[in-house]
Amino acid sequence: MTNSSPKLAVRFAAICACSIAAALIASCGGKNSAPTADGAVSAAAAGAHDDWKPKYSKEGELLLPEGFERWVYLGSPLTPQGLNNEQAPFPEFHNVYIQPEAYDAFLSAGAFPEGTILFKELQLTLERQFPDGSRVESSGRGYFPGERHGVDVSVKDSARCAETNNWCYYNFGHHAPPYEESAAAMPAEACAACHQANAATDMVFTQFYARLKR
Repeated sequence: MTNSSPKLAVRFAAICACSIAAALIASCGGKNSAPTADGAVSAAAAGAHDDWKPKYSKEGELLLPEGFERWVYLGSPLTPQGLNNEQAPFPEFHNVYIQPEAYDAFLSAGAFPEGTILFKELQLTLERQFPDGSRVESSGRGYFPGERHGVDVSVKDSARCAETNNWCYYNFGHHAPPYEESAAAMPAEACAACHQANAATDMVFTQFYARLKR
């Protein structure tokens, strides 16, 4: 063995160690968890699987989506009773959320992908102090959110919802939580007809959600 043999052996061992480490990283990372420069999972990688899409029971009912609190918040339209002759069909705040994957797809392509969920949790206004339903709080006179009071969900699913422009609508209860675990699609006249007549983009009221204005 020459005097250079120990150096060559050390170099060879280092190369082997690097190769093994690279192989371990590749095998553990997988195509669905490719990190970005800041260590976060990229949106493209996160959307490579279908875990974010709606789930259905064996009877075909939509299961109550989980984790909506961590989705993208779109807005909270409000039509209070005091401004609608006490006959507002939806007098609560409508807190609307969308999955991050569907949100990214819409911003990229200008269209909602299959499996998009719009999760609407209703929230009552605090007790009125004036005939128009408003009250005074530290920020001034207005309408302020109170208790949670129900969940409505819309899903884009062309296979299940072809008769209602590829969207189905579900009611998981208009009451305080807990909500129903599953729900059947509502008839067209209950929701779809109004969305078809008034929604700005693909059965969605994008005119009320600044985050969806491209």
